[in-house]
Amino acid sequence: MTTTRPIRFLHRGTLVEAAGFAPMTTVLDWLRLDRRLTGTKEGCGEGDCGACTVALGRVKDGRLVYEPANACILLLGQLDGAELVTVEDLAADGQLHPVQQALVDHHGSQCGFCTPGFVMSLFTLYHDAGGARDRAAVLSRLAGNLCRCTGYRPIVDAALAACAAPPADGHHDRRTASAAILAGLADTADVCVGDENAFFAAPASLDALAALMESHPDATLVGGATDVGLWITKQLRTLPKLVHTGRVAALRAIEQTATALTIGAAVTYAEAETALGALDPDIALLIDRLGSAQVRAAGTIGGNVANGSPIGDMPPLLIALGATVTLRCGGSVRLLPLEHFFLAYGRQDRAPGEILTHVTVPRPEAGDHLRVFKIAKRHDQDISAVMMALKVRLDGRRIAAARTAFGGMAGIPKRATAVEQALAGVCVDDTGAIAAAVARLRDDFAPLDDHRASAAYRLRVAGNLITKGLMEIAAGERSSTRLVPLREAHHAA
Repeated sequence: MTTTRPIRFLHRGTLVEAAGFAPMTTVLDWLRLDRRLTGTKEGCGEGDCGACTVALGRVKDGRLVYEPANACILLLGQLDGAELVTVEDLAADGQLHPVQQALVDHHGSQCGFCTPGFVMSLFTLYHDAGGARDRAAVLSRLAGNLCRCTGYRPIVDAALAACAAPPADGHHDRRTASAAILAGLADTADVCVGDENAFFAAPASLDALAALMESHPDATLVGGATDVGLWITKQLRTLPKLVHTGRVAALRAIEQTATALTIGAAVTYAEAETALGALDPDIALLIDRLGSAQVRAAGTIGGNVANGSPIGDMPPLLIALGATVTLRCGGSVRLLPLEHFFLAYGRQDRAPGEILTHVTVPRPEAGDHLRVFKIAKRHDQDISAVMMALKVRLDGRRIAAARTAFGGMAGIPKRATAVEQALAGVCVDDTGAIAAAVARLRDDFAPLDDHRASAAYRLRVAGNLITKGLMEIAAGERSSTRLVPLREAHHAA
């Protein structure tokens, strides 16, 4: 295997071609060490603090869309076909960008370390033509940017002021020309930079991806790099062979039918949010709390499943909904219920060279009721201590069937089958029978004590979540038991 063509992307109106880079090179290192553009800062090195935020422009549905990205864990090869915008690129002709000027006017600029990341996140909101620009939208967009000096009030005020009007900057003026350049970069060529021993590859077809992984089963698959990036920056692993899924069109699509959603493994959270959120309001709330805008714009549904994390937020939900996964090894394809994909901590039912291509999610049917709860130490951008998804089908007031799955309770995402069996036939108004079913959690799980929660806490909370979900279902509403509406009302006041 040799270099086929360089990685190509747009930066400062100029086409950049990169061919001689190490596969694990991050965008942050390329900016700071290669281009000496030091406005983009390195903070946490794991995509949590937002100091390294840049904007990526891509043509989606015929429109140039800018999304925030964490440069510290974004790999240089992932820029192929995109426009890269950094904080140095915003001011023009000696005039600050409207977002920058608003931060000055409202005293939102702090020590300078975190401010560039705030600027870039707000730049993407400034250009979000189809999105809301109210306080809730600002808080959601800034959830991945941490300020280390003072409070957020002046930053939020600046955001509201800057984003009140339609965009009027150089990037908006050049949007047609930029979109045309990016459209010209879109091709169907398989991309590889490197040689047989070390490479960054981005196949353009599913057949090419399957063949490459069959030939190099030791290669690491990369979706959004929200996890693999940490293997590089935090675990200091050496990953000489990286295969990116983002250029495979077949993995970037969502197919919707009357009975199911089939989501390509390379579809990001941001791209899947509307379709998944339409299934149930709780799913929309979960996705809004899943990472930050930077993480949701990069992280993929398939990657969250395939990495097998016991604390991933999506797998318990997908298991409760009865999802299946499609796996491919070379020319062989097989289907597997998602709950059977996870075998043990760090081990999945996936052969060397086999790739997860799609996740199929059944739509809830008439009589189905879903409740999804995430328990973490903070509301935004935090790892779950306990994640629960509960789906029950009612026949009148009785539970005809139940599926409940948890994250954070075992070494894998796992169903509470003993609880499910005990709930079958129970009336949702029978608090005694529900309490007896909840007590069966000890038959399903023996949680660990760790820095996020004790085993006793996890068992107690898990039981409370089942009880809460069934109480809401019995009452036929959920607004009076949720903190989120109260939080939103507080912010609006």
